[in-house]
Amino acid sequence: MQRSLLAAGILVGALSAALSSRPALAQQSKVGDWTIEKRTQDTHCNASRGYKDKEDENRDYVIVITYSDKAIVIVMIYDGWEWDKVGEILRADVGTDDADIMKKAKWEVMDKTTVRGIFEYDQSIMDRLSKAKRLTLDFEDDDDDSIEMQIPRAGEALAALKFCEENRK
Repeated sequence: MQRSLLAAGILVGALSAALSSRPALAQQSKVGDWTIEKRTQDTHCNASRGYKDKEDENRDYVIVITYSDKAIVIVMIYDGWEWDKVGEILRADVGTDDADIMKKAKWEVMDKTTVRGIFEYDQSIMDRLSKAKRLTLDFEDDDDDSIEMQIPRAGEALAALKFCEENRK
């Protein structure tokens, strides 16, 4: 009996050592079809959601939201975009289905299908996003590239994101 306990103890110790030598896995949870995660290579937690729109040639739509006490970052990916210049700064009005968030906000082209907006942290932006079902970007002089992204359960996702931020490792 004591030999079995000793063997079990040695096995547990060996497993603990093996597991602790592996890189840390991401903190991750789901809220509907949103993924809330703190990846090991990131400083902050992210909330992301992706979907295909049958009414738009089954194109991919992805949104990623992260924030700190200094900034809110929103990345939008749409495979219908074909931006030419990485690093180009675009201007777009940002809104939701029931509120304007910001006029002529700056968005940086990250690649041919991706733009990123970095905004000074403002709780009123987070409040508007949490109540929204859709997020819109209305690009100046470019109706073809303006977009409406579905963000159902955004309030729950942002609450989970806040929890992740408060408990990140």
